[in-house]
Amino acid sequence: MGGAPAGTAGIYDAALHKRQALMGKSGPSALWKNFRVFRIACFACIGGVLYGYNQGMFSGVLAMPAFEKHMGEYTTNQTKKGWLTAILELGAWLGTLLSGFLAEVLSRKYGVLVACAVFMLGVVVQATARTVGHNAILAGRFITGMGVGSLAMIIPIYNSEVAPPEVRGALVATQQLAICFGIMISFWIDYGTNFIGGTTLETQSDAAWLLPICLQLGPALILFFGMLFMPFSPRWLIHHGREDEARKVLASLRELDESHELVELEFLEIKAQSLFEKRTIAELFPDLREPTAWNVFKLQFVSIKKLFQTRAMFKRVVVATVTMFFQQWTGINAVLYYAPFIFKQLGLSSTTTSLLATGVVGIVMFIATIPSVLWIDRVGRKPVLTIGAVGMATCHIIIAVIVAKNINQWAEHVAAGWAAVCMVWLFVVHFGYSWGPCAWIIVAEIWPLSTRPYGVALGASSNWMNNFIVGQVTPDMLEGITYGTYILFGLLTYLGAAFIWFFVPETKRLTLEEMDVLFGSEGTAQADLERMEAINNEIGLTQLLRGEQGQNTSDAEQTKAEGEKA
Repeated sequence: MGGAPAGTAGIYDAALHKRQALMGKSGPSALWKNFRVFRIACFACIGGVLYGYNQGMFSGVLAMPAFEKHMGEYTTNQTKKGWLTAILELGAWLGTLLSGFLAEVLSRKYGVLVACAVFMLGVVVQATARTVGHNAILAGRFITGMGVGSLAMIIPIYNSEVAPPEVRGALVATQQLAICFGIMISFWIDYGTNFIGGTTLETQSDAAWLLPICLQLGPALILFFGMLFMPFSPRWLIHHGREDEARKVLASLRELDESHELVELEFLEIKAQSLFEKRTIAELFPDLREPTAWNVFKLQFVSIKKLFQTRAMFKRVVVATVTMFFQQWTGINAVLYYAPFIFKQLGLSSTTTSLLATGVVGIVMFIATIPSVLWIDRVGRKPVLTIGAVGMATCHIIIAVIVAKNINQWAEHVAAGWAAVCMVWLFVVHFGYSWGPCAWIIVAEIWPLSTRPYGVALGASSNWMNNFIVGQVTPDMLEGITYGTYILFGLLTYLGAAFIWFFVPETKRLTLEEMDVLFGSEGTAQADLERMEAINNEIGLTQLLRGEQGQNTSDAEQTKAEGEKA
């Protein structure tokens, strides 16, 4: 029993060694060798751009006089303004819950098409707000949110499944950069369109706010029609019994013959994972073993329920959901959704100037994310998350002090206003390298193989629900408690730093068995690995690699003998 993990680990090591011998190591050279896959993944990341664009675009639209003219009290009443903004997150929460079902029943490819169609329908509904008013924005943003939530879940799954292991991490991380890119361009598009017709209530054209909303249709249409020509996920094809088609797709993606050893190796690895999932479901949920649409739908919810039934798994649930709670209560989306209003409150009275300052937020966030993608595996999760949280919280407290001392006298203390603005920019930098990407990494890697999809879905659900709450309450807080808003976010972010440091273990470079020890569920990963080892033997993956393992052993023995002779 104890040898199973070692045997399975040996299979993984041999697979990695053989793959590197055939394909080369990870890094920029691997991206170049897999340029076809890289192009496909970058194209799919248009979905991430749409997600980021939605996060940033509406903050600028809310600040435009021409938009306020059609919204009535939905821009003057802070609670209703919160609903206008946050209802997108409520839709995204629902879209996230449904995305696993869509991706499994329809395929990842067609799931993206459905999500795009829903997204575009929401945009069209929003575009009618010029005549319909606030109800069109409310309905349209909810529908658009459903599309955004689905895209944010399905695109990373699709990219991870078309990518070879050598570049999988880099291609999945591209999604986070795409989101930041979408945020960045949305702020600058808002800044540019704000000048259409003028910047006052009397002169500004409705095109100033309609254009940023309708521009989303362009990339959404490109993604929709482009995905028609993209390949299916090889993993989905194998999981649904279309193995011959999967082999052809793999060969095309890798630009190799179907009979090539690398194609056969990856095909068997994917098949092993598919069989592992099917047998795990058959053991845990025998009534749901048949992959019907209804069973797939129910499986997500009964699987999430099972995560709460043992103390050890509940610890992982707490880490995933509370980490996402603190990610949202750092106040990052309060900044992204209401940046122009925050900057006005900090003394930048002109809408044009506040939109310009908002544009800088997008740039610094995009740039700050890049180092984390490159070095997070070397530095570790805990120090990055803790330092980032302390940095963000300190920025909040400094802003609170500045606002408390100058809230009614910005005209006399212009430098203080700009100091607070710089603190907002620094806050975004701290988020960009830490809680932006790292919170998602933690949520993805703490689960055993058999529960990972459902654990990640639970973490994503916590993210979107807290995102919704923050978007809803921020306008009321900014108006009602002013600088107290920053104190609240600051104190919660300090608590987030303490939570990470004292309660979340470091997960850098840990195996599944070591995760089990950390969370007190020894045996879960071992049982998973034993099942995987049996499957590897059954489908011939072990036999394929045995010669390579034997060669490795012979090489080691020969090297040792030569050393002894010397």
